Amino acid sequence: MAGIKIHGSTISTAAQRVFACLYEKDIDFELVPVDMRAGEHKSEAFIAKNPFGQVPAFEQGDLYLFESRAITQYIAEQYADKGTALTCPSKTEPMLLVWKEVEAHQFDPVASKLNWEIVIKPIFGMTTDPGPIEELETKLVKVLDVYEARLSKSKFLACDCFTLADMHHLPNINLLMGTQLKKHIDSRPHVSAWVANITARPAWVKVLALQNKQ
Repeated sequence: MAGIKIHGSTISTAAQRVFACLYEKDIDFELVPVDMRAGEHKSEAFIAKNPFGQVPAFEQGDLYLFESRAITQYIAEQYADKGTALTCPSKTEPMLLVWKEVEAHQFDPVASKLNWEIVIKPIFGMTTDPGPIEELETKLVKVLDVYEARLSKSKFLACDCFTLADMHHLPNINLLMGTQLKKHIDSRPHVSAWVANITARPAWVKVLALQNKQ
């Protein structure tokens, strides 16, 4: 099988999601850096790999994929016999489908916008807009309350093993833990224990190390 290339940036939360999956599966890959500050992700060459001009883009021979969650799903299925399973036993598989959707549609929109305002804008020399932060923080609290209830009954979100549903949270969770919003995680014991567990995974530590190399 052809080698895997990931066209992306180590500061991209979407790209980090894919890196984490590859490390969990113990799959070698080549990182092809995309300079987002210089606008390389909007170049004609990159648009040919991802028509939406967003990182990452996945390349394997003549196969090109985009959308990070689709990429991780492909990796989990294509390499099911390698590394961490990232799926649930068959009887709990429906819960994996549910919690992947929860991450994508309940957690990510709120966490991503908060991280954009609080963390990412300053990196790019942009001014944070305090206007939406209070409303977004209120929404985050409500989401975390749901997570606290779920995690009081299950070690991980979908079942009692680490899956894509948990892994997909890592990039935004990591950024939130470096902000004042960390208090909302720390104040919920089951959420706090879950975050401590998933952020300590060797695969995620490798993602952070990769970021530090750039």
